[in-house]
Amino acid sequence: MNPADIPNIEAMLQLWMLGMIRPGAAFIAAPVFGASNVPVQLRLVIALAVGVPAVAASGMTLPAEGIVSVPGFLLVIGEVIIGVSIGFVLQMGLAAALLAGEAISNAMGLGFASMVDPLSGASSSAIGQFLSMLAVALFLAADGHLVLIGIIVDSYVALPPGNAFPSFDAIGRLLRFGSLMFAAGLTIAMPVGFVLILVQVIMGVIGRSAPALNLFAVGIPATLLAGIVLLGVATPAMAEAIARILSDALDAARMMAGI
Repeated sequence: MNPADIPNIEAMLQLWMLGMIRPGAAFIAAPVFGASNVPVQLRLVIALAVGVPAVAASGMTLPAEGIVSVPGFLLVIGEVIIGVSIGFVLQMGLAAALLAGEAISNAMGLGFASMVDPLSGASSSAIGQFLSMLAVALFLAADGHLVLIGIIVDSYVALPPGNAFPSFDAIGRLLRFGSLMFAAGLTIAMPVGFVLILVQVIMGVIGRSAPALNLFAVGIPATLLAGIVLLGVATPAMAEAIARILSDALDAARMMAGI
């Protein structure tokens, strides 16, 4: 090897390292890729596979002052911000399904039945775990992971490195989208939650008309049975609502990427 080629190799490695920052930050915040059970080594390999062609397509160059400088620091910060923003928007779409599961679990009386969520490592209710897994299955079935990679690659053209800070309009739309996720979660839970509230109202009326009746012995089994039956009936409708929310989350990710 010619010693004169060593600086070029070093610059190329630095470009690859900078190219891995945006997809790596997106994968940390995004669903599926950011799951706690996904090895860090796998994320690095995927980030490298996505970042190398993206860097080649964008014509990215190193700052004249080098990486350890103010322009280099701003470049890295911009890459992290835009990557985390793209992944975080998709994570909010799955959070709506988890929120719906928490609302249904509380209405069924299963708020105490918690499980460890493999995606986040946090504790969530059984129904929330079910809807979260359903959302992940729909995300993968719709090739959402491939769409996410395509958004990251296209973002290098729309927001080239060094000018990757999101606009104020994009930040405002991100905040509005986050507020809509609470309404979306309640919309998913409405077919089951509304009927369960009616069941509890009926149990309350029965308790007032028959004070000697043990509501804990009758109401809890009735609510659980009604919730299980309603989940079986309403799952297709909830899956359709979750799919629409995930589609909106992908559109919001494109918006954050400037596409």
